[in-house]
Amino acid sequence: MTTTSETITLTTAQAIIRWLSNQFIEVDGKEMRVCGGGFGIFGHGNVTCLGEALHGVQDELPLYRGQNEQSMGFAAAGYSKQWLRQRFMFCTASAGPGTSNLLTSAALAHANRLPMLLLCGDTFLTRLPDPVLQQMENYNDPTFGVNDAFKPVVRYWDRICHPAQILQSLPNALATMLDPADCGPAFLGLPQDVQGWTYDYPTVFFEKKVHRIRRQSPDESEIADAVALLKSAQRPMIIAGGGVQYSRATAELTAFAEAHQIPVVETIAGRANMLDTHPLNIGPIGVTGSDSANAIAEKADVILAVGTRLQDFTTGSWTAFAKDAKFVSVNAARHDAGKHMSLPVVGDAKMSLAALAHALDYDTPSEWVTFAKAERTKWVSYVADNVAYGNRPNSYAQAIGVVNKLCDSRDRVVAAAGGLPAEVTANWRTLDIGTVDVEFGFSCMGYEISGAWGARIAQAEREPDRDTITFCGDGSYMMMNSDIYSSVLSQKKMIVLVLDNGGFAVINKLQNNTGNESFNNLLADCPTIAEPFAVDFEAHAAAMGAATERVANPAELEDAFKRAKASDKTYVIVMDVDPYDGWTTEGHAWWEVGTPHITDDENVRKAHVDWESSRSKQRRGV
Repeated sequence: MTTTSETITLTTAQAIIRWLSNQFIEVDGKEMRVCGGGFGIFGHGNVTCLGEALHGVQDELPLYRGQNEQSMGFAAAGYSKQWLRQRFMFCTASAGPGTSNLLTSAALAHANRLPMLLLCGDTFLTRLPDPVLQQMENYNDPTFGVNDAFKPVVRYWDRICHPAQILQSLPNALATMLDPADCGPAFLGLPQDVQGWTYDYPTVFFEKKVHRIRRQSPDESEIADAVALLKSAQRPMIIAGGGVQYSRATAELTAFAEAHQIPVVETIAGRANMLDTHPLNIGPIGVTGSDSANAIAEKADVILAVGTRLQDFTTGSWTAFAKDAKFVSVNAARHDAGKHMSLPVVGDAKMSLAALAHALDYDTPSEWVTFAKAERTKWVSYVADNVAYGNRPNSYAQAIGVVNKLCDSRDRVVAAAGGLPAEVTANWRTLDIGTVDVEFGFSCMGYEISGAWGARIAQAEREPDRDTITFCGDGSYMMMNSDIYSSVLSQKKMIVLVLDNGGFAVINKLQNNTGNESFNNLLADCPTIAEPFAVDFEAHAAAMGAATERVANPAELEDAFKRAKASDKTYVIVMDVDPYDGWTTEGHAWWEVGTPHITDDENVRKAHVDWESSRSKQRRGV
């Protein structure tokens, strides 16, 4: 290594890692590295150069060895969520299948607007040894390869073709990841030869830098327009999305709602924006929502949407609202602020709520607030009955109720895909702000365990005496479970509830609800399975080093959960649940799915007609 007062000679890989280790951010008055470390599986595309560079900074940038590249990406997403996008992890994978395994997790981060840095091996820039092992050859464009597939699922993409490029690419990638309006994964393709090439980098490039996440002030005219519309409201409502938490604006949201007595509903990503007991918290909205939130949504005349991209599970595929309802959308991203002819307020949620509060002189009509609270009271009673157990089949809701009753208020709850996001969203009663992670942006099965591992790594840095608890169906467990082993190896304890209903029961429910016969979802209904049998999830998890036990019912689950809380290692509890009975049947808005327009099956035909009957309520917009 050659060093002068102005330059230092490093390989490309060494320079990337040295730069990352000197980037900081201030969180709650404390400076820390903006990159918390990484997840890595080495191969010929990253072990010799990037691996060499990482070896020397193990204390500054700890590297967690994953078991699967996709699960590494999920863990990085869970980490970023726990840190409210203020910090991120990198993922490094070898050229070829190691890198392509990260595509799904990059898409998850993109859909959820989460920062993640992907440092991925690439084929040799010189092409001297081509074609190499695991190279995907394109006969007509030799520059086009597997790594180009990441372009639709990341916010920033670059292939490093010369060591000097990182002087520009690294700051741009980090700026993207920290930009509230453009936040998402950044991808750097690292050709195997370029990783080891050297360059005389300016030493100033590696000086410590403290970053801040931009807070964009809203435009005064947009605030004025929003205030004028809100003043006209007879039945206002606030939709609180995940952006409220990322802006650290939960206190401002509550204060604004209280000052004007405006009822608040939460999106899936916005769960835990308000405490369950707050009188203005009317419940979760949408397809997996509550009767209470959906009841006021269909009557509201002015809707203030804060920090939400208004996806179809929030809007009931745009049938949840009156056709003449007016929207004000507060969002840092212009793309999200203008959806469905909303009056946009492009800006930071915290600053925008403060500006609205300063300018708005308004009191919500008392009869509207009384109506909203009464609907909420009815929903609370329904949930209390729904999670109760006794002489009824085991259900997701009952397991959720047990955990909700016994967990610490600051424990983090994780769920993803399948039936559990709907059940957690509808039945979980928030005990503290920012304690729920329901991954439903890309709805990825497998996130439950991997995302919880990443969340636990972050939680251990912030609140080490709390637990990360994840609800996982048997289908998701079979799809991706190896980070139980990762959590044991890294001593990052999780509590995993495996709720076994014998297959993909929620999709079987959708299949049945659209008039179709059960087919290829529950194991018992798969024609290619000769003899279904139950997986011994308890033994499987124990083989990966976890403490495990199986319970027969929610009463036994109570005692098992107490043992899991007292344990110092990852604890897996298995309980069978009924695939047909026990679902949350109330609270659902319409959801658009494609059903056959013609069929010889009379049940499917009738279901299609019934399903389409709600389309008349669908709003039209862009």
